[in-house]
Amino acid sequence: MTDQVRQFTVDAEDDGIRLDRWFKRHLPDASFNAVSRWARTGQIRVDGKRATPGDRIEAGQQIRFPPADPVTVAKTAAKPKKERLRLSDDQEAFADSLVIYRDKSALVLNKPPGLATQGGTKTTEHVDGLLDGLWFDGEQRPKLVHRLDKDTSGVLLVARTARAAASFSKSFSSRTARKVYWAIIVGVPSIEDGMIDLPLAKQPGSGGEKMQVDQKEGAPARTRYRVIDRAGNSAAWVELQPYTGRTHQLRVHMAAIGHPIVGDGKYGGREAFLTGTISRKMHLHARRLRVDSPEGGQVDVFADLPQHFIDTIANLGFTLEDGDALTLDETKFGDTTEGKKRAVAQKAKAARKERKGERRGRAVANTERPASKGAGKGPSKGPSKARGEGRSDARSPGKPARAPARGSARAPARGKPSGPARPKKT
Repeated sequence: MTDQVRQFTVDAEDDGIRLDRWFKRHLPDASFNAVSRWARTGQIRVDGKRATPGDRIEAGQQIRFPPADPVTVAKTAAKPKKERLRLSDDQEAFADSLVIYRDKSALVLNKPPGLATQGGTKTTEHVDGLLDGLWFDGEQRPKLVHRLDKDTSGVLLVARTARAAASFSKSFSSRTARKVYWAIIVGVPSIEDGMIDLPLAKQPGSGGEKMQVDQKEGAPARTRYRVIDRAGNSAAWVELQPYTGRTHQLRVHMAAIGHPIVGDGKYGGREAFLTGTISRKMHLHARRLRVDSPEGGQVDVFADLPQHFIDTIANLGFTLEDGDALTLDETKFGDTTEGKKRAVAQKAKAARKERKGERRGRAVANTERPASKGAGKGPSKGPSKARGEGRSDARSPGKPARAPARGSARAPARGKPSGPARPKKT
C-alpha cells in the first residue's frame, strides 16, 4: 500500500503550527483519534522521522501519512461543500467603505457605533457577516481576531490568512498589541494621569452581560488614562490604554472611579448623560491600533471619529489635534504583574520540557549501556537525584511550601472600608 500513502509539503502559511492543527486545517476527514493512532504506531512521518500531534512543523517539510478510510472519504464527499456567501451590492459597498487599511495579512476596519462585531440572539447585522464581501484577492475568508462592543466605534483588526490570525491572536493574548481609545467622561478626575488597577468579574444574575469590580474573585484588570482636555468641571476628554483585555474593562473602570463614559447608561446610569445638545450615544472610540505584522514591521492605524463624537468635541470647545499630540506610552506590557506572571509560567514550562527530554535521553542511554560490575547490588542513587534537580516546586526539608499568589489585586487593609480604589499617579 506504499503507493497509496499520502504526502504533502508544508507551505509558508502553516509554518510553526502544531501537526494536529495542520490536519484539522487541511484534512478535516482525519479525526484527532485517527491522527493520534497514526502517530502512536509510527505511520506519520515528518521528513522521514516519527512525529507526534503536538510537534511544530516548518515550511518545506514533508508530511507522510496513511490513506484515508474509504467509509470516511465517502461520508465527507457526501457533505455539500460550503460555498462563499454572496452579499447584496449594498452590503458589499458598505463593507468596502469600512476598510481603512489593507495589506497581504491584515484588513483594518473603522467600525461604526451600533454595529455588532459578531452575531447573536436577535442580532442579524454584524461585521462578521460582512467579511464575505472583503475577500479581495485573497484565497481565504477574512477572520476576526478581536472584538469591539456594539456601541464602541473605531479600529477593528481582521486577519486575511490563517497564519496571520494566529500571529495577531498571539499579540493580543501576550499584550504586545497596543490599543488607544478616546472617550468623553462625566466630570474631571482629580489625577490627570493615572492607572486604574481594579479586578473584574461577571456580575451574578446578569447572564454574563455585565461586569463588576470584584476584589476577591475578579481577574486582574489595569487601565491607564490621561486627560487630554476638560470642559470646566462637567466633562473631560480622556485617552485610555487598556493593559489587559477584560470584557467592558474601560467602561467599568471609568464608572468605578466616579467618571462614567458619556452615553454609557449600562454602567453609569442617569449620571452618564449630559444635558444640552450632547448626543446620548456612547462616546468611546478605538482611535489607534499598533501590532506586529507577520510580514515584518508593524500595522499602525488611526480611525476617524464618528459624527456624534466630532460634534461633542466641537460643542465642548475641544481641539481635535490635541488628542494625537500625546505620545504613545512605551511602557512594556511585559513589565505589568500579569505580564511577569506569564513570562514566569512560560519559563517554567520550557524548563519542564527540557528536563523531560533529559530524562528520556538518560533512559535511552541506560538501555543501551552494558551492565556495570556493581549491577544488582542495590538501587542507584543517580536517577533519583537527577529527578529532583531543578524542580520549581522543590523545597528544602523542614520548610513549609508557600501558598500560591492569587493574582495582582491587593486586598483592602483591615479596619478600612472597601470601595473603588483611587487611581495611582504615574
